[in-house]
Amino acid sequence: MDWRTPAEKSEYRTTPSYAETVAFLERLRDAHTDRVRIEPFGRSGEGRELPIGIASKDGVFDPEAIHRSGRAVVLVQNAIHAGEMDGKDACLALLRDLLSDSGTGGLLDRVVFVFIPIYNADGHERRSPYQRINQNGPEEMGWRANATNLNLNRDYMKAEAPETRAFLELFHRWLPDFFVDDHVTDGADFQYDVTFRVDATPDVAPATAAWLRGTVTPELERRVNASGHLAFPDTIFLKDDADPAQGLTFSNNPPRFSTGQMILEGRPGLLVELHMLKDYATRVGANYAILRALLELLNREADRLISLNREADLAAVRLGSAAARDEPFPLEIAGTGETTPIPFRGYAFTRALSEISGTMSIRYDHRPWEATLPQETGVRVVRSVVPPAGYIVPPGWARVVEVLDAHGVNLRRTNGPWTGEVGRYRCAGMQWPSGPFEGRHPIVGGGPVERASGHFGSVTRRTERSAFPAGSVVVPLDQRLARVAVHWLEPEAPDSALRWGFFDSIFEPKEGAEAYVLERLAREELARDPGLRTEFERRIAEDPEFAGDPRARLGFFFDRSPWGRANRVGEYPVGRLSSLEGLPLE
Repeated sequence: MDWRTPAEKSEYRTTPSYAETVAFLERLRDAHTDRVRIEPFGRSGEGRELPIGIASKDGVFDPEAIHRSGRAVVLVQNAIHAGEMDGKDACLALLRDLLSDSGTGGLLDRVVFVFIPIYNADGHERRSPYQRINQNGPEEMGWRANATNLNLNRDYMKAEAPETRAFLELFHRWLPDFFVDDHVTDGADFQYDVTFRVDATPDVAPATAAWLRGTVTPELERRVNASGHLAFPDTIFLKDDADPAQGLTFSNNPPRFSTGQMILEGRPGLLVELHMLKDYATRVGANYAILRALLELLNREADRLISLNREADLAAVRLGSAAARDEPFPLEIAGTGETTPIPFRGYAFTRALSEISGTMSIRYDHRPWEATLPQETGVRVVRSVVPPAGYIVPPGWARVVEVLDAHGVNLRRTNGPWTGEVGRYRCAGMQWPSGPFEGRHPIVGGGPVERASGHFGSVTRRTERSAFPAGSVVVPLDQRLARVAVHWLEPEAPDSALRWGFFDSIFEPKEGAEAYVLERLAREELARDPGLRTEFERRIAEDPEFAGDPRARLGFFFDRSPWGRANRVGEYPVGRLSSLEGLPLE
């Protein structure tokens, strides 16, 4: 029987459709019912069933039973950007080979292989030769976004797409020990077939980070290179896209991305990037090589991996304890500018001033260019917070709570009104972009729309006595998903609900005053408070925009009045709890 994958049959000119992919999986399942299962885990926005393939050596497909057996579960996600479908075809070939007698069967001894062949199924079926101008084949490829034009690899934290919510349910049902997300690059031209990254930054559990740096990354590089493909052990972001000689810069990984979400889940996440300009056969082969290398490694390291994940889960549960109350929790990571010289295998290039773009442009040729480049390796925590025992969210903010629920965060509700001391934030000076980003207008400045001009504003915290109605949602932090809760509810986190615009209405004043009323108020206040006059005159002298804006000048006095304060503009409604004792919980 011919067991070539559809891509192999076409000699990698084409990639199979959704229906052809499912048909090939079903053929494998029907031939190996004792070791393969195909299961749906949800539906796309257009109603397509989203399947996973599972390969288990002994026919055990129940996640709890597999975990009890001491085997590691590896979850591989493909075609989240559906024009980047290389991992799908690599996984079809790998699954076939895992079931054959060709020597790869042993890769299932300590590992159960679970994979999503096509995550963005709707985008996958929007096929065209004109989807990815940068990419060298196949003849047709899918669209980057889903049916509502959302980039699913920006949606993990806010979890608005049906695909994302299905993924989160799948993830928590299986709770994999290692996650892989397969992609194809954009960006520079270079000799490497595949680049990859496993986060080992300061927001990763220290023991896990040490294992990833010391064992996983060098082993994957060595094994892929031994297969005949060339690997680079990091993602490649040039400091200057028009001048590779300037070196490589650091790129952070917040939880809008799949592997950033893995940091909050306490699981290693491998980002695979095949090089867009290599032909399709080479790219699929390189994807196969790194997945096989990972399975080889994890069969050897299964016990260590499972132990590290258990430690990471226990550390998350301790976040809500009093012992953790003095330990800063990292919210945001950035490069320090510190560099390390690294050998780099690129291609020769020329640079010239373009009469088209009016700026410097680059042109590559395929003469090898090998150089030692500075790579930004210094990393630091630029934003952190000391976690509370939990949070309390008023019941009116249901959309915010829905996201926590979609993530599987443990939530409780009050069965009566409660008043007590809580930490409260006040936010000011926020700015929004002029255009949409992923269907929203998130606050700019270090968050989802980092490249938009503007700054995040200011956030101050105080302790005050506040009242919360019955039905308020309490989010305890003594749970495995505590990191998710902190990142969603701390306003300064890079993908918080506040940054994504879920709390935009708190910045809208709902009552105001006529100018002639404010004129009278201002004169009364100036006469009563000499310090206020000094502050007002300083503001006029130092801020020309303020000085030239009559409404802003009058608003200066309104905002400081009891009427202005009653608007509670910028008052963040979520409370930080120092203890859950005494709360009237259901």
